[in-house]
Amino acid sequence: MATSPQSAAETVSPLVGIIDRARNQTLPLGELFQVAESLNAAGHRAQAAEIYKAWIAFNETNPLVHVVYFNYSVTLRQLGDVTGAIHALRACLRAEPKFGQAHINLGRALEDCSLINQAVSAWRVYLDQTADVTPDRLSHRLMTLQHLGRVLENANLLEEAENILWQAIELRPDKPEAGQHWTSIRQRQCKWPALVTSDHVSARQLIDAMSPLTLGCYADDPMFQLAKAYRYNRQLVGRPDLSAHPRPAAKLKTGTGQRLRVGYVSSDLRDHAVGFALSEVFELHDKAKVEIYAYYCGEPRVNDATQDRIRAAVDCWRDISNLDDAAAALTIAGDAVDILIDVNGYTKHARTKIFAYRPAPVIVNFCGYPGSMGSPHHQYMIADGQIVPPENEIYYSEKLYRIACNQPVDRKRVIAQKPTRAEAGLPDNVFVYACFNGMQKINASCFARWMAILAATPQSVLWLLAGGADVEQRLRQSAAALGVAPERLIFAPKAPNPHHLARIALADLFLDTFPYGAHSTAGDALTMGLPVLTVPGNSFASRFCSSIVLAAGVPELICTGPEDFVRKAIGFARDRDSLARIRQSLADKRETSVLRDIPGLARRLEEIYWQMQGEAERGETPVPDLSNLDIYYEIGAEIIKDRTEFWNRDEYHAIYRSRLAEWDAHSPIAADRRLWSGPTG
Repeated sequence: MATSPQSAAETVSPLVGIIDRARNQTLPLGELFQVAESLNAAGHRAQAAEIYKAWIAFNETNPLVHVVYFNYSVTLRQLGDVTGAIHALRACLRAEPKFGQAHINLGRALEDCSLINQAVSAWRVYLDQTADVTPDRLSHRLMTLQHLGRVLENANLLEEAENILWQAIELRPDKPEAGQHWTSIRQRQCKWPALVTSDHVSARQLIDAMSPLTLGCYADDPMFQLAKAYRYNRQLVGRPDLSAHPRPAAKLKTGTGQRLRVGYVSSDLRDHAVGFALSEVFELHDKAKVEIYAYYCGEPRVNDATQDRIRAAVDCWRDISNLDDAAAALTIAGDAVDILIDVNGYTKHARTKIFAYRPAPVIVNFCGYPGSMGSPHHQYMIADGQIVPPENEIYYSEKLYRIACNQPVDRKRVIAQKPTRAEAGLPDNVFVYACFNGMQKINASCFARWMAILAATPQSVLWLLAGGADVEQRLRQSAAALGVAPERLIFAPKAPNPHHLARIALADLFLDTFPYGAHSTAGDALTMGLPVLTVPGNSFASRFCSSIVLAAGVPELICTGPEDFVRKAIGFARDRDSLARIRQSLADKRETSVLRDIPGLARRLEEIYWQMQGEAERGETPVPDLSNLDIYYEIGAEIIKDRTEFWNRDEYHAIYRSRLAEWDAHSPIAADRRLWSGPTG
C-alpha cells in the first residue's frame, strides 16, 4: 500500500509533520496542547517550544492565540529562557489585555530579573483593569494583590504593602495568606492595635490568619500558641505523598563505636543571629562521636564570613535551596542522617514540609523557633528549664530534653572599638535605657511602661534601633501623647554587627519587650556587660530572655510582674551604685557563666542526641501529642479577642478549663494530659 508524502515525513520526523500542519493552519488548538504537553512531560521542552513558536507564527489571527502565547511562555520559563518568556507574556497581553494569569506571571518573571519596579507596574495594570471584580477574575486579582503586597513588603515599603494586602483580605477574608503578612506588617510599623476589623473582616478571621510567629508577638498564651502551630502546620504542610519516601528505621549505633550522623536544616546558617549562635557549637562538636551535616535552604550568599566558618566546621555542607521539598528530603534520607534538627521552625524561609517526609528516624525542634511545632513529625524539642519548667510541658507536643541555656553565644565574635556616646548620637550625663529588639516586638502596653519609666526619670533617654522615618515618628507621637518629650527617643542607625556590639555597652540598662522578649539580642547585651531587665510570662517567647539573664548569673534582673519591672527600672536610674554592682557582677562572672559555656553545651547536645538515638533503636521514639488541639484552638481564638496581657497561671488555666467544661457539656471531650482530665477535673 502506498504511503502519502505527508505520512512518510511524519514517520521520519514527527516534529516536522506537526510544524507543517501548524504552518498550514491544520493543527487544532486541542491537539497542539496535547502534543506540546506530551513533549514537556517527556522532557523535550525545546521541541514543545518550537511547536508553539511555529503555531503562533502562522495562526496569529486565531482568537485564542493569547492562550498559546501563555503556554509558550511557561515552556520557555521551564527552559530557563526568562527573556523569551517575558516577550511571550507581553505578546499574550497585547492579544488579550485582561488575561490575569499572564499579568501575574509577567510580574513574577520581572521580579526574578530584579526588575522590581516593572513587576509592580505589571501587577498594578491588572489591578486597575479589575477594579470591578467579576467571579472569573476574583482569584487572579487576589493572587495579584498577594504578589504585589509580598514584593512591597520585601522592599520595606510597609505602608503600601499594608494597604495592598488589606484589599486582598477584604476580597477574601477567609483566605489566610494576606492576613498573615498584614498583621506582621502592622506590628513592624508599631501600629496599635495590631488588629483592625471592618464590615467585611472580623477579628476572628484576622486571628485565624496569623502565623505562629506573629501570634508570639501578640499574646502570651502558650496553649493557643501550640494549637495555632498545629493548625498552621496542617494548612502549610497537609498530608504529602509519602509513597516515594519510606520512613527510615534507626540504625544500630549505640555501643558500636560508630559516629552518630546529625543533620541541621536551616536558612540561617549565615550572617544571622542563628548563624552567629551555632558557629562555635559546630566547631566544638566532638567529631569522634558525631558527624555533622549542614543543609542550607536560604538565599545565596557571597563573602559571608559566618557561612564560610560554618562550612569549614561541619563534615558535610549541602545547599538544598534549589531543591523542592521532596527532593531535599530524598537527599537527606540518602545521607542516612540519624538525628535531624529543624533550626527554622515557622520562621522566614523555613522548609517545614521537608520534615513531613520524615527523612530521618528522629526529628528535633531546636534553636530557631520559640515554641512547639505542633506537628506530627517533630518528636523532640530541646529547651532549658527556665523557658520550659516541668509544669509548662503541657504547652508542647514534643518530648522535652533540657540544656542549661537555650541561647548559644559565639565567644569568637568580632567586636569593634567602643565608640563614645557622642559618636553614637547619645547625650552625655543622662541615663540611657535601651532596647535593641525588632519593632514588631513593641506593643502599646510595653511602650506605655517604658514611657512611665521615662516620666519618672527626667534625666534619661530611650535608645531604640531605627525602624524607618514613619515608624520613628509614630513612636515619638505616642511618647508625646503619654507626656514624654519626643526628643527623648533616640534611634540607632543600622550598623555592621561588630560595630553594633561595640556600641551596646554605651547604654545603662536594657528594657525587654513583652510578650516576645529579647533572644540573641539579650545574649549580645549581657556579653557586652549591659544589664537586661525582663519579666517572664508563660510562653516560650516571653520566658527566653529570663533564661539568658539567669544563665549570665544575674537573676535579680528577672522581675515578678509589670509593676516590679517599672519599679526596678526607675530604681536603677535613681541608684546608679546598685546598677554598677550588677555590671561588676556580670563582668566577674562573664567567662565562667553558663551563658558562655559553649563546650558544655556542645557536650550536652551530643548526650541528648545519643539518648534520642537509643530510644529510636529500642522503638521508644515518642509520638507527638496532638490530642484535642482543634478544641483548644477554638477556645483560644475566643479568649484571645479579649486577651489579658499578663496571665496568672492558675487563672489562665481556670479560664481554659471552664471553656472546656462548656464544650464537654455539649459534646464529650476525651481526657488529655493538658488541662482536661474529664468533667470533674
